[in-house]
Amino acid sequence: MIKIICVGKLKESYLKDGINDYLKRISKYHKINLIELPDSNINDEGNEILKHIDNKDYIISLCIEGTELSSIDLADKIDKTFISYPNITFIIGGSAGIREDIKEMSNYKLSFSKLTYPHGLFRLILLEQIYRSFKILNNESYHK
Repeated sequence: MIKIICVGKLKESYLKDGINDYLKRISKYHKINLIELPDSNINDEGNEILKHIDNKDYIISLCIEGTELSSIDLADKIDKTFISYPNITFIIGGSAGIREDIKEMSNYKLSFSKLTYPHGLFRLILLEQIYRSFKILNNESYHK
């Protein structure tokens, strides 16, 4: 299963529509669960994040100091991770980021850019890249 743990509720209907579209597309390839947690302070957000992490999860924290990957490399990472782990859990922190101890327990730190994105938009970007990964892994046209 793929889990995406994210802090903050979405208000924008266009982002919700896009996110729901990609969740539906991805579900044709793999089970996916989006977990929305309320905004709070970084400590409380961290405690809530930890409640949704299982010791069998491969944890990927999305943070600016992480490693940047191409779409093909992300697809390969997802494919190889599922060989050893039943779950991949992506974590998108709140406005203050991800608590340091959670970053340290992560198996991998991933960055999509040195740029800062609105959290709702970034959820959509992450889901699109996960969908693209499955298209790449199944040799289906989509990725260019």
